[in-house]
Amino acid sequence: MKIVSWNVAGLRACLNKGFDRFFEEEKADIYCLQETKVLEEQNPFHPYGYYEYLFPAEKKGYSGTMIYTKEKPISVIYGIGVEEYDKEGRVITAEYQDFYLVNCYVPNSKRELERLPSRMNFEDMMRKYLKSLSQKKNVIYCGDLNVAHEEIDIKNPKANRRSAGFTDEERTKMTELLDSGFVDSFRYLYPDKIQYSWWSYLGHAREKGIGWRLDYFIVNRDFISHIKDSILLDSIEGSDHCPIELTF
Repeated sequence: MKIVSWNVAGLRACLNKGFDRFFEEEKADIYCLQETKVLEEQNPFHPYGYYEYLFPAEKKGYSGTMIYTKEKPISVIYGIGVEEYDKEGRVITAEYQDFYLVNCYVPNSKRELERLPSRMNFEDMMRKYLKSLSQKKNVIYCGDLNVAHEEIDIKNPKANRRSAGFTDEERTKMTELLDSGFVDSFRYLYPDKIQYSWWSYLGHAREKGIGWRLDYFIVNRDFISHIKDSILLDSIEGSDHCPIELTF
């Protein structure tokens, strides 16, 4: 099975940059999208042979998550039961026979770290939620998790020590998640590989290789033996993030 995750930075904008061609060529079983920025009636993309599950933000043109899947899930859960995050369309969970798939767009702590306390609360709630799911069946947690966990995951770690996405607090929460029984599949397979999934639009950062790894496939430890590969498709453009892919 192949799953693709991608922060598309606006589905309609990404479609104008070739998303439909990528979708068709990739031939994934499931696509998890973040930052879709569309309401149901605004979505122009309905590929044949896929079920669609959209969780839009209440605020137009903001946030939102979506799943396209060939196999119809047993159930789909929208949100985590907390209004602050659910009104932003942050999390969709699709239950399949052998696993839960959790598609997530983690809140950005913002400039001046004004949303960091809320972000810490979100991280704690997600860790608790994922652990509860993993007690029932395997878990695949994917999306734009908005953190570069280790120094290897960011081009300029020293200069960004207090930047949103690389604070000690955010990195510690990722460590706590992994310590609670989960594995960063890319880093597990490629412990020394330097590769990024997000680049600023400023200063030709992508062309210069100045990036961050913010997008992940995280699985429970018992599932890691089933993983065939976990890669970053950093040659694919269309967003400030690149797609990532998990095969198992």
